[in-house]
Amino acid sequence: MGFPAMISAILLAAGESKRMGRPKQLLEWQENTLLQHCLESIMRSAVDETILVLGHEADRIGARLPPLPLTIVINPDYRQGMASSLRRGLLSMDPGSEAFLVLLADQPGIAPEIINTVIRAFRQADPKRGIVRPVYRGRPGHPVLFGAQYLQEALHLRGDVGARRIVANHPADVLEINVEDAAVLQDVDTPEEYRNYTKRARPGES
Repeated sequence: MGFPAMISAILLAAGESKRMGRPKQLLEWQENTLLQHCLESIMRSAVDETILVLGHEADRIGARLPPLPLTIVINPDYRQGMASSLRRGLLSMDPGSEAFLVLLADQPGIAPEIINTVIRAFRQADPKRGIVRPVYRGRPGHPVLFGAQYLQEALHLRGDVGARRIVANHPADVLEINVEDAAVLQDVDTPEEYRNYTKRARPGES
């Protein structure tokens, strides 16, 4: 019996936060920053490797992070869109990794349990179903897990589409997992969304 597949998590945090008006990564979140909260959720999950991609104000954001067991990659081309950040992360991934999980740094509600549900489904799925994503009440969300067979396709993505282009290109390969947590759909893009999200969040929430 072989070892379980090694899973690499790529957290995309290189954007300019234009709609927020200040770096989302440094927003206060449960006695922490939004970015550190997201990182710690990943590290409490079954992920084997964590890669953080920074870009806009990378020095300022990186200086606020405590020592953590992760790889930090700087994307100087972040203005070219999300695909450029994903590419930087993928190129830093352990070559032995059998799958990569794509996460966004403005989704603090993604708890370790959600990540583990996606990973577990990937490990139990038919090999042909190499893409796994959570679905809440019929609406697909994040994070999305891709088998390593999609790596080259991901490296050739361009613009701000992220990895959803791969999902669109391979609909028969997608395994959708129903979850009972709307957090898979929710992000923090604007000051209003931030205020509303923090009102709902409670100390100790994952």
